[in-house]
Amino acid sequence: MTTGTARAQGAAVERLVPGDPRLSFDGIAGWDRGSGARLPLRMPVDRLATAMSANFSRLARTTAGVRFAVRTDAAALELEVDLDPGGSPLDIRVDGILAHRWTGGPGRHRVAFPLPVTDGTPADVEVWLPHLAVTRIGAVTLRGHRQLLAAERTGRRLLVHGSSLTHCMYAAGPSETWPALVAAEHGWRLRNLGFAGEAYLDPVVARAIRDTPADLIALELGINAYIRGAFTARSWGPAVCGFLDTVRDGHPDTPVVVLTPLSSPDRERAVNSTGLTLEGARSLTAEAVRVLQRLGDRHLHLLDGLTVAPVAEAGELYADGLHPTAEGEHVLADRIGTELASIPPGPEAVPASEGDTPG
Repeated sequence: MTTGTARAQGAAVERLVPGDPRLSFDGIAGWDRGSGARLPLRMPVDRLATAMSANFSRLARTTAGVRFAVRTDAAALELEVDLDPGGSPLDIRVDGILAHRWTGGPGRHRVAFPLPVTDGTPADVEVWLPHLAVTRIGAVTLRGHRQLLAAERTGRRLLVHGSSLTHCMYAAGPSETWPALVAAEHGWRLRNLGFAGEAYLDPVVARAIRDTPADLIALELGINAYIRGAFTARSWGPAVCGFLDTVRDGHPDTPVVVLTPLSSPDRERAVNSTGLTLEGARSLTAEAVRVLQRLGDRHLHLLDGLTVAPVAEAGELYADGLHPTAEGEHVLADRIGTELASIPPGPEAVPASEGDTPG
């Protein structure tokens, strides 16, 4: 909905609010429809309480992978945002090139960004919201434009889920996480369901993935369960199978890739509180995938975390022995993206207009 239009020197000033179809949001399931600024939600929140974790409920509201785009020849863009917490960057890309990276503190902000001068040809202006913050959007104002259109959303729909390694704690910005880089490289549409420290095969997450239209699903599993001692050698494999079975209920033919834990040198043979090593958790994750493959799942694929991030390269890839550096995100994107791109598409999925355009 357009709330105001003015003309200055033959060009417009328009203030758009969330819900305006020209603000082409992607990576979201819907909106928190509270009063004032609105929160884009990357998964439904009505059943978050079933995870019985306040931290998970908070992380599920962060805006990892959430972005909006317009096609315009505007001279400037102004945002009204509310951040909780602060310190996580916001990116603006123009025709795929990073034009601005801004970091704000907690609370409300109104910030303006000049856009590159054009010859009057509209450009795709995409705003990536902070991936580690709960980000509410008040309004988006475009200035000095003659054209303002919704950006087209095409390409294969990539859904990723995992731990902080998928939430991407040390990425330089939200458009430079490995999932965002993979999606950009291949022209795919991203939905990021990474939850730092909270990837425990929760049924509410499995159902969210089941119910989300996707053409390719990548699941990074195992590191949180190992570090926190959440499962035993007896319970982990069956839990992985059950999680994948739930996903399959909604995606019977969609390619699903399970990424086993990346290397972590100090943890490889360290025994956790339930008697598992990281090597053991990785082996059990792989075996769960092989069990389902033997039972007939022809669209389930295994990606060994040690091939993505070998032990020998951990010192170069990681900031702290576990989480990739900003540069490491690009290495992971190259390696994971190559593997994902090699997987043939499944049968035609639900068209985008029928399942993933949130209101």
